[in-house]
Amino acid sequence: MLIRSDRLFTGHGFQPGTLTTEGDTITIVNYDSELLAQESADVLAGQEADQLTAGFASAAGEADEVFESNEVLDASGCYVIPGFIDLHFHGCQGFDLCDGSEEALSAIASYEASRGVTGINPATMTYPELKLETVMEAVAAHQDGLGQAALLGINMEGPYLSPNKVGAQNPAYVRKADLEEFHRLQKASGNRVTLVDVAPETEGAVEFIKEVSGQTRVSVAHTTCTYDQAVTAFKAGARQMTHLYNAMPGLHHRNPGPIAAAAERDDVMVEIITDGVHIHPAMVRLAFSLFGSDRVIMISDSMRACGLADGLYDLGGQEVTVQGRHATLADGTLAGSVSDLHSCFVTAVKEMGIPLAVAVRAASLNPATALGIEERRGSLEAGKIADIVILNEDLTIRDVILRGELL
Repeated sequence: MLIRSDRLFTGHGFQPGTLTTEGDTITIVNYDSELLAQESADVLAGQEADQLTAGFASAAGEADEVFESNEVLDASGCYVIPGFIDLHFHGCQGFDLCDGSEEALSAIASYEASRGVTGINPATMTYPELKLETVMEAVAAHQDGLGQAALLGINMEGPYLSPNKVGAQNPAYVRKADLEEFHRLQKASGNRVTLVDVAPETEGAVEFIKEVSGQTRVSVAHTTCTYDQAVTAFKAGARQMTHLYNAMPGLHHRNPGPIAAAAERDDVMVEIITDGVHIHPAMVRLAFSLFGSDRVIMISDSMRACGLADGLYDLGGQEVTVQGRHATLADGTLAGSVSDLHSCFVTAVKEMGIPLAVAVRAASLNPATALGIEERRGSLEAGKIADIVILNEDLTIRDVILRGELL
């Protein structure tokens, strides 16, 4: 397949160019800032596709293949960007990761792919070990299906959290970090737990971080920790903060808290929910200013109501009321979001003033980097998986290309 666009994402901006895929892989990417925005209809129909490719050279050499008309995709006037990667969300379309079934995983993966999210790393909730074991076994058995986002792993958000900052997690099952339990669950998952969340001020948390951070990325989450306790956690090996600002102490000039501790380290990344509900736009802009464009990971934190109508749902065994963009527990606590990552991306750009190129990176390369898969995913480069999203001028989705196949 050859994709032709005047707005091909470079990693830092957009340039005219072409992108070629073969099978599930990007093979050639060519940029030409002087290229006209649109070729003749005959060229785009494939009748002179050899002329279209011959003028563009890359490190791989001259592109001299002739493409059939059904293999040339005209994306003139559109943005061509990498597929989104959501490393923290719980569910959508009436399903949740913690349903612990292949039906749920397949439905989630199919819906997310349709929304341009080509890689998923869904999150658990706080449950007893036996319940989590069922989830892990379902994850271990899952194989990516046709038209489904790739299951990159899972995010173990609970249960090693602070009982004083549970958010929408079920406080009945919150417990201290347990290394043996974690190893059992990791084994049950087929070693697919990519992220584990910990409140560093809780008993045994620092020791837990030291033990697991060599194999699994650790994120500071649902915490009341001080600046000094956060510093200790990062020194121990924690490298991420879960949904920045939410379920943690805020910035204060005398009690700086964990956000300041994270900002001081170049090796710590932060997640941020840009659904227009969880965080004021000014604080989203501040996060990008504090951490830079390469350390902010855009997430949706969506729950099973995502993609469905208002009504009553559940999250982690607790009833959730959904009205518009808001999902809340009975006491008014926010219970995840009802926005997928594409919607969060659009909100960040259109309502929060985040530059388009910065938002693209935060929803693609940055999460790929956090998961350690940036060599294969997250950007439009030769040799990487051909996960591509084509956006219209208004940022709505025109096409999704998943592992080289047009959905």
